[in-house]
Order: sequence, then structure tokens, then C-alpha cells
Amino acid sequence: MKKLILMMGLYLIPNLLFSQFVADLETGGVFSGYNDVRIPGDTGTKFSLSEELDAEPTLFYRLKLSYYLNEKHSLTLFAAPLTIESSGEINRDIIFEGVTFPANTPLDATYRFNSYRLTYRYDFYKKEKLEFGLGFTAKIRDAEIALESNELSSSKTNVGFVPIINFRLLWNFANKWGLLFEGDALAAPQGRAEDVQLALRYLISDQLALRAGYRILEGGADNEEVYNFALLNYASFGVEFTF
Repeated sequence: MKKLILMMGLYLIPNLLFSQFVADLETGGVFSGYNDVRIPGDTGTKFSLSEELDAEPTLFYRLKLSYYLNEKHSLTLFAAPLTIESSGEINRDIIFEGVTFPANTPLDATYRFNSYRLTYRYDFYKKEKLEFGLGFTAKIRDAEIALESNELSSSKTNVGFVPIINFRLLWNFANKWGLLFEGDALAAPQGRAEDVQLALRYLISDQLALRAGYRILEGGADNEEVYNFALLNYASFGVEFTF
């Protein structure tokens, strides 16, 4: 028993001495690409929330807290709420979640896609100039698509679990400057999901880093209940604080 306690201590103490947290805040603007909807997926009317209706650019924010047990193992909690509003008229009847909206009726639409994730990642390679890791993300999707006119309204909500592959590549190409390529992505017969960022990173100090770049969020599902595939473009700005 003494030997076991000693061995556990020899393993845990160095890890506890190394362990650190990284708080990450990202914000900026999000702009709709395509956003095609048909609800129910087999009997509804297919229409676009971004091409047939006017989708408003909106401000977004994302919060991430990572715990590094040692140089190669990390756990991350992540929250990314997102709501995009659209409005306009469509020149044909729209059957949406059991309600028929007549042609040329002024419509307001809400596309909500909140994401909450827990990620484990192992950094296979971690040197001064280059870092690379792969991991697994457990994602909870809290989504809603709603359509409303002056007289009618209908919505479809969905909360579900999605497993995704996580990756991170950081190339420190110059003093204090780096190129970050990271994200979560997975495709399956039921649908696909990609949330990927490419950003320029500047290290102010060992505790503080800034970044700016482009993020793409794309994916969706096609089944009897829901057909929805969307592409969102992000102009993103982030700050990382290590403590």
C-alpha cells in the first residue's frame, strides 16, 4: 500500500505542478451563407432562411475554459449561443411544422443553434514551433427554427447529442506570431457538422494571447422530422488568458 501511494504521488505531483487553466473568449460578426429548411423533412416545403428571406448579420460570442493536466492532456468546456433573425416574404405557400403560411405573407424567422461541448484532446506533438493534437468532443445541440406571421406561428425544437472529432494545429512561424487551425468536425449518414477556425495569433506574454481570423460553421441533417443544412461565416476575434 505504501508503494502504491508513493507511485501515485510521484505521478500526480508533477501533473499538479504543471496543471493550468486557459480561459478563451471569442466574439465578432456572423453572416449567413445558405440555410435551407424543410420541416417535416418528408412533407414540408423547402425554403431558404437566407436567400428567400433576409438574414441579419449578428454579433456572436463564445466562451471556452480549458484545463491542462500536463503538457499533452487537456479537458475543455465550451458554450456558444447563437440566434439569427430573418424576415421577408416568399412568393409561394410554405408548409412548416404543420402550419401553412400563405404566399406573399410577411414572415419573421428565428434560427437558434446553441452549442455546449466537452472536449478531451491529446497533443501528440508539442514543440516550440509546432503543436498538433487530436481529441473527442461530446456536443449537446440546443436548436430551434421558428416561423411567424401576423396571424400564424410554428416552431421546431431539437436537443440532441453529437459526437465529433476535435483537432488543433498551431504553427509558431515567427517571434510571438502563430497560425492557428482548429475545430470540431464529423460526417455520418445521418448528417454532418463542421466548426473550424483559421486565425492569426499574437502572443503578448506567457499569460495573454490575441487572435483574429475566419470561422466556418456548416452542417445539418436530413431525416423524416427535419431537413436543414446551413453554412455560417464568422469574422472572429479572440483573447486567451492562461492562469
